[in-house]
Amino acid sequence: MPEFSVLDLAHVVEGATPADALRNSLDLAQHVERWGYRRFWLAEHHNMIGIASAATSVVIGYVAGGTRTIRVGSGGIMLPNHAPIVIAEQFGTLESLYPGRIDLGLGRAPGTDQRTLRALRRHPDNAENFPGDVLELQALLGALRPGQAVQAVPGTGLNVPIWILGSSLFGAQMAAMLGLPYAFASHFAPDALLPALAAYRRDFKPSAQLARPYAMVAVNVIAADTDGEGRRLFTSVQQAFTNMLRRTRGLLQPPIADIESYWSTAEKAQASNMLRYAFVGSPESVRRGLEHCLAQTAADEVIVASAIFDHAARLRSYEILGEVAHSFKSAS
Repeated sequence: MPEFSVLDLAHVVEGATPADALRNSLDLAQHVERWGYRRFWLAEHHNMIGIASAATSVVIGYVAGGTRTIRVGSGGIMLPNHAPIVIAEQFGTLESLYPGRIDLGLGRAPGTDQRTLRALRRHPDNAENFPGDVLELQALLGALRPGQAVQAVPGTGLNVPIWILGSSLFGAQMAAMLGLPYAFASHFAPDALLPALAAYRRDFKPSAQLARPYAMVAVNVIAADTDGEGRRLFTSVQQAFTNMLRRTRGLLQPPIADIESYWSTAEKAQASNMLRYAFVGSPESVRRGLEHCLAQTAADEVIVASAIFDHAARLRSYEILGEVAHSFKSAS
């Protein structure tokens, strides 16, 4: 059965601050480490008041420094926003401080809007350079070559594991060509999930990093002791996706009694489609949903996002999921 991991967006909830969100991220990482999760990833987003992980490398260092065994990394670093040598140096530094525990997941999207992209001093066309930038980054983290004039210090020779992230066939094809592990963003963009996984596995070429395909799928899980409580907690996610469609992103809102009064029929249809891979409710309901997902995808690993307003409820959700994951492994 697959490994289970955590994708944390360091959500800033209504009435709290980014500092609160970051402390909660560390507390979550410490809990899930004890519960047997494989890795804890954070994502790069800019100019979003509801997400506190914009300085992703800094937050990874904070979380890695407060944990002992869990792998910590990026899900992902948006490489078009950065020079490859800067990312090689940042993740080389992290790997030097926390050896054997750092992952470098790379995305091609900017993780923000066009105005913020300009504030980052990046050009929208930078995304077209993504394949070349990944190769440059691999070279900077690889062994020093004769005559190499530019080194990442620290970074050279550390071979930090690189992942390709995506929500389309492009990322799947690139990960297959380079022989890298592949993570699909089915927690918000599920439409191409199955074709992308098929293309990745079909076209995979072994590499020094990876001998055979390794596919991770991202899902949402909102687990609670009852189905009703899970559905109530899930309304925070449903509001967030509705607000994204309205282009009114903000802080994560508390659960509400009636989601039908919040969204329109069209918004409900669109948001629900984006949330197809959301498994909500009691332990048994979550188990059934995950069993169906794994039967569809044959994923090697599942990485789980849980945008839950109340931190204690979020911890309980991951605790329940950890018990479900353990039962999968016991049965296999």
